[in-house]
Amino acid sequence: MPRYHRILLKLSGEVLAGGAPFGISAERIKSLAREIAEIAATGVQIGVVVGGGNIFRGVAAAAQDMDRVTADHMGMLATVINSLALSDALEHMGVATRVMSAIEMHQVAEPYIRRRAIRHLEKGRIVIFAAGTSNPYFSTDTAATLRALEIKAEVIAKATRVDGVYDKDPMKFQDAVKYESISYLDVLSKGLGVMDATSIAMCRDNKLPILVFNLTTPGNIMRIAMGEHVGTIIH
Repeated sequence: MPRYHRILLKLSGEVLAGGAPFGISAERIKSLAREIAEIAATGVQIGVVVGGGNIFRGVAAAAQDMDRVTADHMGMLATVINSLALSDALEHMGVATRVMSAIEMHQVAEPYIRRRAIRHLEKGRIVIFAAGTSNPYFSTDTAATLRALEIKAEVIAKATRVDGVYDKDPMKFQDAVKYESISYLDVLSKGLGVMDATSIAMCRDNKLPILVFNLTTPGNIMRIAMGEHVGTIIH
């Protein structure tokens, strides 16, 4: 029996690249879609926010001297490409999806309307939220938090390449210590960089828990949905 009725899954764009420095890996996106489809089959309502780093960082060298607003808009469009790719992989598995974009592009995606998004979720469709918040200077972490609060998700499941929150980068330091649970305030005061400060503060103010977990371990998303202890909970 699933523990959560409605979750918001936050994926980095880099996840879709597989092992490549940038781009979209067909195999990686299929395996990810398979996991999400299995959870949807249990009746859990799923909203997804995907970053754009796998596409935009591929051209980031060219963007270094760009105006920040222009660069942020390019990043938002990269998230739309990723959202369409994930939607296509899910639809091939027979899962109904809707891509809802914060930037209106009617030929490509539905405009984001909160009540319509909730209705899609209630009908069992997976809703993929694209184009961030449509505003520059806001990360996809903040967009994920905003959408989670708007759709009344019970938890944000934040997918990373490590199995939780550590006191320092476990990729660089062998003596890094993992937290089983940690408070919003400690994440902010220690500057742990799991999500940006704006999104952590929003979650704190609205008592929305964040589960940080390793996406590269197969079955982890299902374990979260079922209420198993995975990764680190920020609450």
